[in-house]
Amino acid sequence: MGRIARFLKAGKYAERVGAGAPVLRRSGADVSVASVENQHRDGAVNLSRWVYCLRKCSPLSSETEKLGSSFSASTMPERPQSSIGFRWERLCPLFQQLTAWPAPTRCWIGNKEQGAAVGDLPRPSCAVVGHDGKKHPGVTYDGKSLIVNGRRELLFSGSIHYTRSTPEMWPDILTKAKQGGLNVIQTYVFWNVHEPEQGKFNFEGNYDVVKFIRMVGEHGMYVTLRIGPFIQAEWNHGGLPYWLREVPNIVFRSDNAPFKYHMKKYTKMIINKMKEEKLFASQGGPIILSQIENEYNHIQLAYKELGDKYVQWAAKMAVSQKTGVPWIMCKQKDAPDPVINTCNGRHCGDTFTGPNKPYKPALWTENWTAQYRVFGDPPSQRAAEDIAFSVARFFSGNGTLVNYYMYHGGTNFGRTSAVFTTTRYYDEAPLDEYGLQREPKWGHLKDVHKAINLCKKALLWGHFSTQNLGKDTEARVYQKPGTNICSAFLTNNNSRLPATVSFGGKEHYLPPRSISILPDCKTVVYNTQTIVSQHNARNYKKSKVASNLKWEMSSEPIPTAEHLPVDSKIPKELYSLLKDTTDYAWYTTKIELAPHDLPMRSDILPVLRVASLGHALLAFVNGKYVGSAHGSHDEKNFVFEHGVDFKPGVNHIQLLGMTIGLPDSGAYMEHRFAGPRAVTVLGLNTGTVDLTVNGWGHQVGLQGEKFHVYTQSGSHRVQWKNAKGKGPALTWYKTYFDAPEANDPVAIRMSGMGKGMIWVNGKSIGRHWMSYLSPLGQPSQSEYHIPRSFIKPTQNLLVVLEEEKGNPEEIDILLVNRDTICSIITEDHPPHVKSWERKNNNFRAAVDDVKSAAHLKCTNNKKIISVEFASFGDPYGACGGFVMGKCNAPNTKEVVEQHCLGKTVCSVPMDRELFFKNNDGCADIKKSLVIQVRCGRKMHH
Repeated sequence: MGRIARFLKAGKYAERVGAGAPVLRRSGADVSVASVENQHRDGAVNLSRWVYCLRKCSPLSSETEKLGSSFSASTMPERPQSSIGFRWERLCPLFQQLTAWPAPTRCWIGNKEQGAAVGDLPRPSCAVVGHDGKKHPGVTYDGKSLIVNGRRELLFSGSIHYTRSTPEMWPDILTKAKQGGLNVIQTYVFWNVHEPEQGKFNFEGNYDVVKFIRMVGEHGMYVTLRIGPFIQAEWNHGGLPYWLREVPNIVFRSDNAPFKYHMKKYTKMIINKMKEEKLFASQGGPIILSQIENEYNHIQLAYKELGDKYVQWAAKMAVSQKTGVPWIMCKQKDAPDPVINTCNGRHCGDTFTGPNKPYKPALWTENWTAQYRVFGDPPSQRAAEDIAFSVARFFSGNGTLVNYYMYHGGTNFGRTSAVFTTTRYYDEAPLDEYGLQREPKWGHLKDVHKAINLCKKALLWGHFSTQNLGKDTEARVYQKPGTNICSAFLTNNNSRLPATVSFGGKEHYLPPRSISILPDCKTVVYNTQTIVSQHNARNYKKSKVASNLKWEMSSEPIPTAEHLPVDSKIPKELYSLLKDTTDYAWYTTKIELAPHDLPMRSDILPVLRVASLGHALLAFVNGKYVGSAHGSHDEKNFVFEHGVDFKPGVNHIQLLGMTIGLPDSGAYMEHRFAGPRAVTVLGLNTGTVDLTVNGWGHQVGLQGEKFHVYTQSGSHRVQWKNAKGKGPALTWYKTYFDAPEANDPVAIRMSGMGKGMIWVNGKSIGRHWMSYLSPLGQPSQSEYHIPRSFIKPTQNLLVVLEEEKGNPEEIDILLVNRDTICSIITEDHPPHVKSWERKNNNFRAAVDDVKSAAHLKCTNNKKIISVEFASFGDPYGACGGFVMGKCNAPNTKEVVEQHCLGKTVCSVPMDRELFFKNNDGCADIKKSLVIQVRCGRKMHH
């Protein structure tokens, strides 16, 4: 019998003392935590302690007690080895179920006064065989952090959705995420694209979630898998497939048997798919966390006790899948054990009430990098400084994982966006829609990751304390006694005034609402408000190759009541009519009018009024376009009213009802409705005529959709003619173009158009909507991404469905770059955080000469080909639009050109003598060094 086995079988295991707290004893002597850990630091004793204490001290269920009883000392290894070397495979299922219970807060190892609660100890991991043939620990947690593969980690995560980019883009996006300091990628799993029809599955192309997760692992990062299956995500129907709405007696996201049946079936299918591919960390894969449900607290009260029961059921169902990694619920304060409740928001370092149990870590699943946009919205921004402040604040307050939602938003291809949501998604993220680095957001966040990582040991193993440094200022300090490990976060919470504080015997300047990070409690390496990283501006350049497009047009037929026989007394509800197969449905009826029914005066027309539940509508009478109307993201319903020139005799009323995505949030989503609900004609001599119950014919979809005119083969099924100028409403346009030059991303600017959809070589790049203007008088989105992988070298078929009157001759195909890069450095800026490192437990300078400088770097192997602006003085403005101030060193441009021209990477020191030498005409002014350069492949002369 080995030492551990003898230890478990020895003498009295526990006796009641004091208030009944069990104490582990051996041979009558208290065994302290330290002495036990000194016997075996490999985790074996931790496992034995957990099993023992869970059985002796926790209120276990009979099922778990039975499992616990099956664990005996004889199952322990004879010779303790490293944790990876243990053969625990047959114990893993037992162990995972046992440790799923909360740690017994009254179970102590050693002397009650000097020992430690088991709940304070790291939860041990089971060693398992991964796909590489090696043994890997799983993922556990305690109140301090997640423990991944036996190690505590600081986790910097970013949301990147595989469905919103292409497999060809994934490697570049993931490489940039890794270079940006991320070690986790978070993604939802999208039920409605994987099972669009019940029992029919799709995991191909950009829906290949397995390929995406594998690729993340190959890039050396972990994965948080948000299974949902309700995900919201501004995704069509919140990720739920439409067919789910038609399941009898279903109530979404409630203690409802039909919904729970399908939710569990889908969840198990996804989990099993991940297990088969060995993608969970417990199998050696990259998935370290899984999420069930999504922000359910928002609607839980609407379902009353059925909501409470649903939360309990969802957590239990998820845990029962035995993935070997923890489960989370975001924005779910009452997340049942062992599920971890997490925070979503902009400032979780201040707003998060914390984990609902002391043995759960503080995790932030959504730090919003901007605000998603809907059609009709103005631009949305969130400053890089504000995001950096929120991250530093969270980690300084015991947080150990933050996820940026989104890190790369991408594109809502086809009809995948939720109600009224733009085709472009979170373009203001650190990586923009095209996968280009948005600076300074990307670089400033990379720098905060570096600065926090320099504090890693102090944050994970140090003791926490706070110091009040004055009004609105404080220091949060992590220090490990008896060592030189100490890190500090100096905070100025005043949003308007800077502060100078004394800490560690030094004076430190803190800009308004900022945090300075001192990895050694002495040296400021980073301030959240002070951007040292570069800036850039996005440029759209008209393609020389894909220009002079020759457009052809084909009008969509407008059906009459003769074409569509009456099949309903009233207009059918739009969602249930379309079944999410298209955006469009025709509603037709007819009205016969005698000459005396019509107004006699030529300046008076009858009015067609249509009250609709949403989302948009085109109206035709006798095949002639009358007008259009639409709702908004906040108010889907609307009323269309327009004068109509009716004729004596039979008049055909033809309405094209439209959806713009299905709803993605709120309670009782299965009871949402859309489409025309009342149709009347006003202003007739005989009074108002109600056509609502007149009898209606219906057609789902357009003829062009049925014929697939957006494909090469389908385009031959209709007649085309040359398009010149503005065409009629509801028209198909097509042209051909060759692949744009170079390798930059490609976009199409839809100038001259109204609303509709775009296809390239048969693939939809999404909905366009130029006619819905924001309060600033501009479209919410003018440029639409065409992935390079959609494009052939020549003869690319471009098809546009235009619902309104549009002129395709104004459309341009563009190349996209961020070749305009800038640096803005003041004399108060600290040196770049990359000037410092921690090596062999020592914090030290990583360069010989630590000083402030302007740092510039071109991407994609381009070089700096011109200096467009340079000033050492008091310039102002933003990247792409700087202006000289009153003070400027005349030789600044010459100095910058000497340091940077022709180089991919350069640095210009922040040194007065370099610019003014002995002739500083404005010596009393604090100087800024502002540089703007252009990157490219050819030098400008």
